[in-house]
Amino acid sequence: MSQQEPTQEDYDNWHKDPNNWICGFIYYNPKDNRLLPPKRVAWMGYTLNFANPYSVVIAIALLSLIPLALLSK
Repeated sequence: MSQQEPTQEDYDNWHKDPNNWICGFIYYNPKDNRLLPPKRVAWMGYTLNFANPYSVVIAIALLSLIPLALLSK
């Protein structure tokens, strides 16, 4: 049995659910397979879904750029 793709209604309900937001700004929803869902305030752009394993890789890569930028001065 194949798994059904989430509908826009599913995405909207997950986005509104406060249980999917850690500290109000970190999105963590294992049911949501999107890497970049919209932020709680949509006009502010997108955030990482930290339940997606690729988001952790992206976050580590971005954070590793900070020391490299500081060392290059």
